[in-house]
Amino acid sequence: MRVISLVNQKGGVGKTTTTKNLGAGLVREGKRVLLIDLDPQANLTYSLGIRPENDETLKTLYEVLKGTATLKDVILHHDNGVHLAPSHINLSASELELTSQAGRELILKEALRPVLHDYDYILIDCAPSLGILTLNALVASREVFIPLQTEFLAMQGMSKLLETLALVKQRLNHDIEVTGIIGTMYDGRKNLSGEIVATVKQHFGDKLFKTLIRSNVSLAEAPSYGQDIFTYKSDSLGAVDYKALSKEIIAMEGK
Repeated sequence: MRVISLVNQKGGVGKTTTTKNLGAGLVREGKRVLLIDLDPQANLTYSLGIRPENDETLKTLYEVLKGTATLKDVILHHDNGVHLAPSHINLSASELELTSQAGRELILKEALRPVLHDYDYILIDCAPSLGILTLNALVASREVFIPLQTEFLAMQGMSKLLETLALVKQRLNHDIEVTGIIGTMYDGRKNLSGEIVATVKQHFGDKLFKTLIRSNVSLAEAPSYGQDIFTYKSDSLGAVDYKALSKEIIAMEGK
């Protein structure tokens, strides 16, 4: 069982797109997958067609972090086979509410314990920040995947992220490792994309997945239908790439 946080404090790098479609790809490979939307913007939740503001009975991760619901209480079963712990804008209040709590970095880890053996993969979509919510994800995870846009300024902020991860490893979670960097929004027609990939390889070696997620309009369209890329357009470049990435990640299990 693998608990993986998808982290990058830079927004717009394809983090939520990757969480959703990687989860769907792993389900298609026979894996049991839970997606956790730990971003108050709730983009993962919305992209799977769920509107928390329209359902007053819906419990979300906000209630879990407050301690008024368990993770099992909030998990939803999506049509594509993934399970989802949804987010809500109220989650933004957690940053303040958790500040004074003892052991605030451990809340998500403790909430996950009862469901760990129900899944092969738990993928946590983190907010584009390095606040208390992302810290909870890092303490709860064994692995970190960094979606990295293969465009100019992609490496900006990476040093701060790696510094934060090193501190978490030293002080809070000795087991956490960056096990994968996912190149996103790749355009083979642009020399710059190739240069960025070469730079990432130079710095991170084989931690960069061989599969690069190519720029593809279908990936941008699928969320408006509440669908993953396989359901929306199974013959698209996005579907091809996320299928390949899913297989590459599963292949890591034997290493």
